[in-house]
Amino acid sequence: MARPTMAQDIERRLKELILDRRLGPGDPLPTEGELMELFGAGRVSVREALKSLQAVNVVEIRHGFGTFVGSLSLSPFAEGLAFRAAVRHRQGEPGLLELMKVREALEAGLVGAVTAGIPDEDLAVLRALVATMETEARDGRVARATDRAFHLALYASLDNHLLSEVLDAFWAAMDRVREDLDDGHQDPGTTCAQHHEIVEAVAAADGERAVRAMRTHFDGIRTRLDEGV
Repeated sequence: MARPTMAQDIERRLKELILDRRLGPGDPLPTEGELMELFGAGRVSVREALKSLQAVNVVEIRHGFGTFVGSLSLSPFAEGLAFRAAVRHRQGEPGLLELMKVREALEAGLVGAVTAGIPDEDLAVLRALVATMETEARDGRVARATDRAFHLALYASLDNHLLSEVLDAFWAAMDRVREDLDDGHQDPGTTCAQHHEIVEAVAAADGERAVRAMRTHFDGIRTRLDEGV
């Protein structure tokens, strides 16, 4: 196994510093000169480490202001998923289908927990989004943004920020690949009906019904991808 470079060692130590000092997004980090002294490293290695960490949102470099803890968002993760799926799909491999199956497994595994006690205000949001879908369907197509908002709102009551980010990362990756590959779309009326059934199953606190409704929701795209569409 190759030894880590000086820049890679600085990346590791800087992440440890963030943890040890209990820093969060937006908190200031030591200056470039201070990092050089702290880690006993040259300017080139420190800058290389900072640029690598900036690429994955661990740090944010604000020119003229300093270096700060980054947003720590999962957007690089989503981009990596999207690119991997796109490459595999263009090579004739089931990259998009695999991505969809992972998202389906996550959502089908979680929707039952939502039925345990979703607040009335969350149900109202979901029903409003279905109503928006129905309006959009009359124009011939349910907007992806509305569909995405529905799925994010569905799990809001679980109050798990990381879960929301992971689900959104999978959604963003899948949406990106489908857009790039001009994937087909389900009949808008069917889309509305399926989302309506999910809401009603959740409202009835029927976990099994909710899981069935969620899996049915994924059937259309799974079938198209299995057929190579």
